[in-house]
Amino acid sequence: MHVVLGGGIGGLSAAYYLLNSGLKNVTLIEASSRLGGWIKTTKTSKGYIFEHGPRTVRPRGLAGENTLQLIEELGLDNKVLPINFEHPAAKNRLIYVNKSLYALPSNITSFLTPQPPFSKPLISALFHDLKVPKKTAKDESMYDFVERRLGKEIAEYAVSPLVCGVCAGDAKEISKSRNPIKVKSELSKRSKKEKWNVWSLDGGLELLPETLKCNIEEKGADVLLNSPCKEILFKSGKAVVKLQDDSFVSDNVICSLPAAQLAPLISKQHPLLSEDLAAIPSVTVGVVNLQYKGRLLNQDAFGFLVPTSQKLPILGVIFDSCCFPKDDNTVLTVMMGGRWFEQLFGRNPSPDKLLSTAVQHVRTILHIASVPENHCVSILKDCIPQYVIGHHERIERIKAYIKRHNLPLSLIGASYDGISVNDVIFSARTAVNDIIQKSNLNDSVKK
Repeated sequence: MHVVLGGGIGGLSAAYYLLNSGLKNVTLIEASSRLGGWIKTTKTSKGYIFEHGPRTVRPRGLAGENTLQLIEELGLDNKVLPINFEHPAAKNRLIYVNKSLYALPSNITSFLTPQPPFSKPLISALFHDLKVPKKTAKDESMYDFVERRLGKEIAEYAVSPLVCGVCAGDAKEISKSRNPIKVKSELSKRSKKEKWNVWSLDGGLELLPETLKCNIEEKGADVLLNSPCKEILFKSGKAVVKLQDDSFVSDNVICSLPAAQLAPLISKQHPLLSEDLAAIPSVTVGVVNLQYKGRLLNQDAFGFLVPTSQKLPILGVIFDSCCFPKDDNTVLTVMMGGRWFEQLFGRNPSPDKLLSTAVQHVRTILHIASVPENHCVSILKDCIPQYVIGHHERIERIKAYIKRHNLPLSLIGASYDGISVNDVIFSARTAVNDIIQKSNLNDSVKK
């Protein structure tokens, strides 16, 4: 028997890959009443799409190609909505500095000439880099690395908002370090031919976990909702997963829970491992979706990000209706808080407080004075792990501990080796491959 803990995109993918590998008796256990994790789509009565978590996926790299192969295998290739590199949402990325919006450099000319808010051409940063002595430190923050190599302006106006946009964190804390599966996908070939920048799904990205759920149930998986895990014990090479009124003995547990949630489940037997897991921080993000009547944006772009130096309560705004237009409307997503959520809004802010803050900054920055016709407010608590300085050494210790103690435990998900949808799905496939290889090796030894 194989137990998968957590019904987000990682857990669903792990169950899918287990079943596709020919394994039977797979049980997926989810603490909440729904599957999909942070991927959640709300469709309004008039057909507008509000994404509360991830909304687009990049096609590039091995992990990106793997996700496209999964989409193909699930029969969702006809639902893919691509944005190529020539689309305004791909070419135009903005930052908000000193009460003005500026386009980030996107072509050769913009690298050769000064582009506000940068005081010098960005190519000058490359010459600065050539003169900087190499540093032998094993790890340093993204901000420090870029400031040292390329200068303070690049760190402040390019890297800082990028880190806010990707992981809602502080570039002065996030580590720069980062670290064979074969992928065969016709959809991936198409993405390269058509030069996709990102893609989504018609009807919203939640269609992916919904389809995975149907697929694994059709193949015989048991899916348990409203079933929080209380403890995991390891006995005689097996894992005992304890729920409130039930327990499961598993040959291997694939855990897609955030590291901080897994930590107390194993603390009784493995306090040192639990301590390292609990030390991986995460941040809370407020997400406010807004829909206005009329096309109200002065510039087509993916959206804008706000450097931390501007000291605003918002991390940025995504121009959803530029990415995927819907009639004569403007749809925006305002991201708020992140590393500074509690400091800015307190522990339990009301949805009205987040809504009013979002509307106020949309009015001030984008000059949209009208009242939104529809809105949705979400507080995604501890949704994004932070890869702070020392993270990768900590992950090495965690993996070494599991291997040294021969624990039937596989860790997948955003807490460890990448926070994107692609990273999480790829971690699930890698974990299942490792389980299959280990099983085959054990069978060979027995023979």
